[in-house]
Amino acid sequence: MPKIIKSVFIFSAALLVSWQASAEVSFNSARVVAEDVLATGEFYKAAFGMYEVQRLNLQGGNVELMLNFGATEQAAKDNPDAQVVIMHRDAGAAVDPVAHLIFNVTDMDSTVAAIKAAGGTITREPFEFGKTGIWICMTTDPAGNQVELLKQP
Repeated sequence: MPKIIKSVFIFSAALLVSWQASAEVSFNSARVVAEDVLATGEFYKAAFGMYEVQRLNLQGGNVELMLNFGATEQAAKDNPDAQVVIMHRDAGAAVDPVAHLIFNVTDMDSTVAAIKAAGGTITREPFEFGKTGIWICMTTDPAGNQVELLKQP
């Protein structure tokens, strides 16, 4: 019996250590790429109500933008949540077919309308995921990056 207790103790300690290690990891940002970083930034501002929170002027004249959510520009800058980072992509470079952003929305119809008005494309109209009450819509920004919208029940 002591051997079983010792094994359970070692297993529990290993779980605790692995939990503590992963508990320090959090989502920082999602990066998308675009030939025209500034125009793509304007799309995310118009379609999703984001604000520019930082801009890096890089060598060669390229720009990298960081965007976040907030009621005001200052609130977006103060927001500790993950950001969207838009980085330069050379013309003709391959678009990543898998990576995409996922945004939670409360009003799917209004968000879809804002995406269209800002120059985005709806690649799959909103649909209910099974009978879960979760609605999903697939879109692309003007640079070809995929954006998934989720509306929880």
